[in-house]
Amino acid sequence: MKKIFLSAVVVVAMAFANDAQAQKNPMVGGAAMYATKDIVDNAVKSKDHTTLVAAVKAAGLVETLKSAGPFTVFAPTNAAFDKLPAGTVATLLKPENKKTLTSILTYHVVAGKLGSKEVAAAIKAGGGKAELTTVQGGKLTIYMKGKKVMLKDEKGGTSTVTIADVFQSNGVIHVINTVLMPK
Repeated sequence: MKKIFLSAVVVVAMAFANDAQAQKNPMVGGAAMYATKDIVDNAVKSKDHTTLVAAVKAAGLVETLKSAGPFTVFAPTNAAFDKLPAGTVATLLKPENKKTLTSILTYHVVAGKLGSKEVAAAIKAGGGKAELTTVQGGKLTIYMKGKKVMLKDEKGGTSTVTIADVFQSNGVIHVINTVLMPK
């Protein structure tokens, strides 16, 4: 009986250890995201964020997102960028559109480290929604739709958080499925 109990304890302990390891280094775009690395160092490994990385480079925001922060980044996937009208991304990546690109990208960033616990507390305190001020200066509204965390941009567009709490050395990333647009 002791052997069975001990075996059960070992199995449960291993399951929790594996779960803790998975939470510590979540997978995004097929790559482990390490809490010891910064936002840029992790993002460049995600095959789902190649468009975002290219945009960050074109906007000259690499050094900013490698700095101490902390930042909360709502990171659109390649599929999110694919939802934009044809030619939009190519146009935004041109040097003459750097100011517009920078405005859109910094609209996806909030100063500070807002994990899901902080987001939930803000939504609760706001009676079901919270308003976040972005680094760009605009506002994002965050709320729950069932069990999903939603973001509403200034133009009325919405995005869903598909992966939350990807902690970095200089903040946290929440992966989203639609590009957010400022006014």
